Amino acid sequence: MFVRHIAIVGSGPAGYYTAEAALKQWSEDVRVDIFDTLPVPFGLIRTGVAPDHQSIKGVSRRYETTALSENVRFVGNVTIGKDIAIAELQDLYDAVVLATGAPNDKKMGLPGEELPNVFGSASFVGWYNGHPHFAKLDPALSHDTAVIIGNGNVALDVARILAKSQEEFEGSDIVAHALSALDASQIRRIVILGRRGPHQIAMTPKELGELGKLARACPHVDAGDLPDEAEDAALDPGQRKSVGHLRTFAAAEPCADHDIAIEFDFFASPKAILGTERAEEVEVERTRLEDGKAVGTGETYRIPAGLVVACIGYQTSKIPDVPYDDKAGHFANQEGRIAPGLYCVGWARRGPTGTIGTNRPDGFAIVEKVAEDIGEGSGKAGRPGFDALADSRGVDYVKFTDWQKINEAEIANAREGSPREKFVAVEHMIDVVSKD
Repeated sequence: MFVRHIAIVGSGPAGYYTAEAALKQWSEDVRVDIFDTLPVPFGLIRTGVAPDHQSIKGVSRRYETTALSENVRFVGNVTIGKDIAIAELQDLYDAVVLATGAPNDKKMGLPGEELPNVFGSASFVGWYNGHPHFAKLDPALSHDTAVIIGNGNVALDVARILAKSQEEFEGSDIVAHALSALDASQIRRIVILGRRGPHQIAMTPKELGELGKLARACPHVDAGDLPDEAEDAALDPGQRKSVGHLRTFAAAEPCADHDIAIEFDFFASPKAILGTERAEEVEVERTRLEDGKAVGTGETYRIPAGLVVACIGYQTSKIPDVPYDDKAGHFANQEGRIAPGLYCVGWARRGPTGTIGTNRPDGFAIVEKVAEDIGEGSGKAGRPGFDALADSRGVDYVKFTDWQKINEAEIANAREGSPREKFVAVEHMIDVVSKD
């Protein structure tokens, strides 16, 4: 019997839950290498979860326990498909599991979406969360109105971040460049567009409830958009509670005592973004529901807006030589199997659905399939083989102990009231690692 060698590409929740499952499956008879393009681990926990939701980010402590196992290794600052090919990983490891998530924005397919100051939520959230790929986004917040397209929790996160005062960011790890830009923001009206109605939202009660507690912002819902209250009985408890928040917003007094208004515009389908040098207006068509689907009525109107953020979903990054389902926006797979020895898990398998915790059973399920397929292992080179290949190419990777140095430096650099100040440039992270 050989030691099994497992490569996991992606160090977010799906990656670490898969590593945890591998340890439980094979105990001492496995070696797991977790690869990431960035020098820092934890994926969307670090750069996707809202900076003012620190309790959710606390799940990274669980991943750290797995990461510190002698049989698990973090291999950061290595891009699979560029620095190392998938086929090369497959030659070295018994199984390669893609846990790369869905870091790219889905396109809206609207005229004008390429205009300056129109962003997808992955890039906009990455900007205020300090993702190195989006740190230089520099959105203009000088217009009084922002339009957010989408009716999920990410739309609520973006609205809340745009509406918060400086004081309300205490305790968060929002990065300094975003905090400064938001402090100078001229946005006073935030419109959240949804193609369907209140009963079709994908917003959870906690996130909706937070909007009603903001110091300088007031949420508002047009009471005419709400169905008869008796119809709420058909909803599940969570949806019913969410719609209850919307009813509270509709019944509240006008927002005259607040600096910022957050308006829910239901039955509203964006048709185009208009402007010359940047976004200036959003053209919207009024809709109605037919068999649960939004159908255009032909009635259109325009919302002046200098900032547009589309929160309509994500898709997985393609990797050379890995089959991809363009329509679904993730790797082509059969219950996680892509090809012999190649698997996917989490959002890379099923798309951006479920919660962070949903990735745990997904990780355990894929390891069961791997165990069934590889049996007692094949005697592949694994970790030593990768190290030899990386050394021959001059690929210097970041270890978990290196990440701990970066972590300590970020904590030391934190402004008062914040848990850390993230490095937003890879070269600055590497500088920390390089210091003795």
